[in-house]
Amino acid sequence: MNPLGPVLIVLLIPIAAIGILLYTDTGIEPTLFTATVKTFVALFVVAGILSFGASRLAARSEG
Repeated sequence: MNPLGPVLIVLLIPIAAIGILLYTDTGIEPTLFTATVKTFVALFVVAGILSFGASRLAARSEG
């Protein structure tokens, strides 16, 4: 199992709560909400690439 699965679930709960607050607050622009979502997606993609690279290096060193 990919170790990022449980991490994603743990991170989605507060990110979803913050996103709901940003989306429903009338004083916050909707672009801030979309920027939050884009930032989270970008960070998760980078983490996935790093995790994949680390697992490939570990598999290669095992022989």
